[in-house]
Amino acid sequence: MALTGRAGLLALAGALVVALLLPSPAGVLTVSAVVLAGILVDLLLAGSVRVLSFTRSGATSVRLGEEAEVRLRVVNTGRRAVRGVLRDAWEPSAGVVADRQVVTVPAGTASTVVTLLRPTRRGDRRAHQVTVRAVGPLGLAARQGSHAVPWAVRALPPFHSRRHLPSRLARLRELDGRSAAHVRGQGTEFDSLREYVLGDDVRSIDWRATARATEVMVRTWRPERDRHVVLVLDTGRTAAGRIGDGTRLDAAMDAALLLAALASRAGDRVELIAYDRRVRANVPASSGAELLPSLVAAMAPLEPELVELDARGLVGEVLRRTRRRSLVVLLTGLDPAPLEEGLLPVLPSLTTRHRLLVAAVADPAVGRLARGRGDADAVYGAAAAERTLAERRHATALLGRHGAEVVDAEPDELPPALADRYLAMKAAGSL
Repeated sequence: MALTGRAGLLALAGALVVALLLPSPAGVLTVSAVVLAGILVDLLLAGSVRVLSFTRSGATSVRLGEEAEVRLRVVNTGRRAVRGVLRDAWEPSAGVVADRQVVTVPAGTASTVVTLLRPTRRGDRRAHQVTVRAVGPLGLAARQGSHAVPWAVRALPPFHSRRHLPSRLARLRELDGRSAAHVRGQGTEFDSLREYVLGDDVRSIDWRATARATEVMVRTWRPERDRHVVLVLDTGRTAAGRIGDGTRLDAAMDAALLLAALASRAGDRVELIAYDRRVRANVPASSGAELLPSLVAAMAPLEPELVELDARGLVGEVLRRTRRRSLVVLLTGLDPAPLEEGLLPVLPSLTTRHRLLVAAVADPAVGRLARGRGDADAVYGAAAAERTLAERRHATALLGRHGAEVVDAEPDELPPALADRYLAMKAAGSL
């Protein structure tokens, strides 16, 4: 049962009547009886909320920042119409646009209520209870009841770096033999023969074909296909650091998605492993149209764990899953202490069998501090920022000495920088 604001106004009016016209116990009892009678009539004539049944349909996934529509069908099997307010309760991060709606469901019929969601966090955003308040004909009181109607909408990574994909695909087409590649890289595949033009690498001249032709012929090469790319997301403590409006893990995911889309179009097979002290997500090696949906679905529920990365376990997991030589892209931090104590001692076992590319998210705030010179506080901040940058350069050098390449860039720049490094490797045939 629930009382409405109209019941309160009626009680207030009754109090004024008692004070001005009937200032006696009999007046109090009379007015109270009228108010209680109105409430009782409403409760008797209001539609029953217990006989309502609910079913949901609509969206089960949505990209973060976009809008999803979930429909709730309300069926009234009772003998009276239900008129009142329906509250569709979701967790706060589901971003419900309007959780309360006025409904009217005549007896023996059904009505559909539409709930719009704009999630503010990745992962599964779940519905809680549906509460219906059926108001009586006088509007003084209502029957109220709650029903569990489970549903979940998975908020997927937004993939902001998708805008960089067309330009990188154009460069990939140039590498892929549609525009002749003049330099032979180690491991590249023969594509076709064509006439020699000024500037071609003389090492690409095919002397046998030249002997059969009237012109000097050169071989053209295309990047190797069907390579294996392993994306490794560090979901440990350092991934929880805040960078702008998101975390380092969010920025790493965006970069991983762009690289995966590019590598898939290049004919390579892409695998994902998310790891801190155990495997948090895994997508087996695949390519084609099914790759990106699988990746975003696996990434959506990932959250950083406040534990130190088990580098030995991570390297062992990669080696166990990837037998053939692969490009391993490790998206992690460049903090010196965990790097020197955890990753560097086990790095040789990985770099001897695979090509390793480390991608790290730099904090734009550090760069801004390093440029500060306005006052004493700004100078001290700049000194601290320069020390941080020096530590990152030292970590980059250490990784380089152990056979790893490093891409260190701010969140908006990391995805295109990582894609460019992949294309450079592809052009050189070093995958």
